[in-house]
Amino acid sequence: MKIKHCPRCKGNTITKSGVIKERQRYNCKSCSYNFTVEKEGKSIDSYYVIKALQLHIEGITYREIERILGVSHVSVMNWVKKYKIKAPEKYDYRPTYKVLTMTELSTFFANPANLKNTGMMVTELGDKYMMIKWERLKS
Repeated sequence: MKIKHCPRCKGNTITKSGVIKERQRYNCKSCSYNFTVEKEGKSIDSYYVIKALQLHIEGITYREIERILGVSHVSVMNWVKKYKIKAPEKYDYRPTYKVLTMTELSTFFANPANLKNTGMMVTELGDKYMMIKWERLKS
C-alpha cells in the first residue's frame, strides 16, 4: 500500500519506520507522528457469503459450493465456522443441483412432469440459475 500523507498533519514527508505486528510502520517527518495502516485484502461480496451458507445448509458439499460460486472451499469453511452455521446432521433426502440458463429453466418448468412429487429451490447466480432438487433416500 502506498501512503500519500500523514493522518495527523496531512503532510507528505512520510518514511518507512520498521514493522509492528506484521504491518508496516511509518513516520511523518513534519510532525514526528508514527502510524501503521490497515492491510488491504481481497474482500468477497456478502452476496456470495450468504449464497455459500445457504447452499451449505441445503447439504451441498464445500467443494461443490466452490465449483458453483467460484469461491474457495476453505473460505466457505471459514464462513461456516465464523457464523456458527450447522447443517442438519442426518438427511432423509439427497440434494442434487443443476446450473441452468434462463431458457433451460423456462423449458424445465414448462414440462408439468418435472413438477410432480418434487421439492426444489431456485436461486440466482448472476446470469444463471441454480436449481436444487430433493430426492428421498430409499430405506
